Amino acid sequence: MNSKTLAQAAKLSLQNTLIPLLDSCKSIRELKQIHAQIIKEEALTPHESSIANSKLVSFCAISTNGNLDYAKLIFNRLRCPTIITWNSLIRGLSSSKTPLEAVSVYLNMLQKGFQPNNYTFPFVIKACTESSMIRFGVLVHSHVIKFGLQYDSYIQSSLIHMYSNGKDLNTAQLLFDKCSDRDVVSWNSMIDGCVKCGSMEHAKAIFERMVCRDVISWNTMINGYAMLGNIEEAMNLFNEMPKKNVVSWNSMLAGYVKCGDIEGARRIFLEMPKKDIISWNTMLACFAQSGLSNEALVLFDEMKSVGVKPTEATVVSMLSACAHLGALDQGERLHRYVNSQKISINTVLGTALVDMYARCGNISTASKVFCAIEYKDVLAWNTIISGMAMHGYAEEADRLFREMQEGGVNPDDMTFGAILSAYSHVGMVGEGKRVLACMSRNYGIEPKVEHYGCVIDLLSRAALLEEAVELIETMPMEPNPNAWGALLGGCRIHGNINVGEHVGKHLLSLQPHHSGRHVLLSNIYAAAKRWDDATEVRKLMKTKNVVKVPGVSTIELKGIVHRFVASDQTHSDSIRIYEKLAEISARVKNAGGYLPDTNQVLFDIEEEEKEHALTIHSERLAIAFGILELPQENVIRIVKNLRVCRDCHDVTKLISKVYKREIIVRDRNRFHHFKEGKCSCKDYW
Repeated sequence: MNSKTLAQAAKLSLQNTLIPLLDSCKSIRELKQIHAQIIKEEALTPHESSIANSKLVSFCAISTNGNLDYAKLIFNRLRCPTIITWNSLIRGLSSSKTPLEAVSVYLNMLQKGFQPNNYTFPFVIKACTESSMIRFGVLVHSHVIKFGLQYDSYIQSSLIHMYSNGKDLNTAQLLFDKCSDRDVVSWNSMIDGCVKCGSMEHAKAIFERMVCRDVISWNTMINGYAMLGNIEEAMNLFNEMPKKNVVSWNSMLAGYVKCGDIEGARRIFLEMPKKDIISWNTMLACFAQSGLSNEALVLFDEMKSVGVKPTEATVVSMLSACAHLGALDQGERLHRYVNSQKISINTVLGTALVDMYARCGNISTASKVFCAIEYKDVLAWNTIISGMAMHGYAEEADRLFREMQEGGVNPDDMTFGAILSAYSHVGMVGEGKRVLACMSRNYGIEPKVEHYGCVIDLLSRAALLEEAVELIETMPMEPNPNAWGALLGGCRIHGNINVGEHVGKHLLSLQPHHSGRHVLLSNIYAAAKRWDDATEVRKLMKTKNVVKVPGVSTIELKGIVHRFVASDQTHSDSIRIYEKLAEISARVKNAGGYLPDTNQVLFDIEEEEKEHALTIHSERLAIAFGILELPQENVIRIVKNLRVCRDCHDVTKLISKVYKREIIVRDRNRFHHFKEGKCSCKDYW
């Protein structure tokens, strides 16, 4: 075979194998190898090389195995890009996280004398819609008319979608009225636009006029009613639907979740003939966000057992569930899964990991994960600052607060809530008052009732009750129950019966069925030995059927969360736990320095009975179980739903010293790190 024949064979070979090679690519490295092969292939003419490069740009821009950055790199090196290449790049960018780039490429294309066609405009219009550039979209609409493409059905549907997305239903309707009755895409776009604007009556009228109702239009209507909370109308349509697909079921599932109907969502989920990853993620998020974290963990295990591969959204929901439970083992397992599957830790996932580690008591790892996040948005900063606040590291929170601003990230109202909370946990009164005063002046953020509540809490904890009362009386908005509750809590800590009685009665008028307010006022009376008044409050609770929230403490062991309440004997190891608890009580007493704080048992009963009542609080049972089951070197981590009482706090310090154990307790307000007889809160909480 002569050299000419060999060259022709080489050309034919490359042309025939290029697309299959591209289709098989799974990494940017493989794409670069193919690109290098095209560059060095001498058998191709410049025209043929240009075609090959154009195909490569198209693949990189559009394919799921492609890479937009690499597509732009190759495109910028092309001497003569074709209209197809321009369209491919615009299409890829319009679906990216930066759709505005597609608009820039379109303008560049016009400047270089290329004429857009019917494949160009749908994606340019999409880019305008995604980037909320509706005014520029109107200009693009004029270009459509200029080039005589206004009757193209795909362009029409794109314009309808753009205008309705911009809440301009009148213009969308004018375009829609010119569409063919058989143009299903435009009909669906119009229905979708009405749904997104909340105009369900308009959407229903169009839906009922449709000659050919495909499954998309049904699903759009069902989703619209469901998202607006009209679950009954959504179910009626769902039942009428001639043919349902997984999207139909997912729309109903999401509707029940939106309405907070967990049992309805669970029923739909169980009835689904087929579930996709969206179905599983929706149900997992429902459980995680509703506080049903145990149910979320069980469902996650079921999901994996049936072979459904978790996505980033799955992991984020599960990390939230682990954070709520304080289930560090499960959270670490998820982190290992992310690493083993080479899932990219972006800002959202990184922030979820920071939150999980912080709320599970491992603030050092939370800090390491935070530092590794490439792009830190305001939510990421807020999460780490809140984490430091919960753990009592106010100075570190303050440093991060300054660092985020130095890095060009502006704090928002949640940032100020987090930093004020940090100051409150350690009594940094001056800093708290300074930040509240400068929010509006320096940052343009008007303090909300929550920010005033933080400073009221700060002043109340620091025994500055008169200042707290003055602030609550002069704040520019009506104080909410949480602000009054912070003041009442300060009265309880510092034994101020006069202010406490006034505030407590006011709170009961604001929240007549809130058990915590009743209990706190009753406890203030009892601490002052005003037993008759304390009894009256308890009677009032019974009259109004107000039930006290029980104290619950949990501890995770080998991925299983164990739950305890006061005097609990339901655990399978109850006998051993109570034996260990008796041993702990004896050793703590023998160690010296411990006298039961019977003021914490606020009933008119004998001291001996009070002392016994203290020993069976839920956190002590959880600690006893932890000492029984966890190796000496392991940290014992407890989560309690209520504020830990002072006696249990004192005892836990002694347990950490006597048993040489590190114990971390997360109560309703903050973390307590007990080690060698000391607590990180320095007895200020």
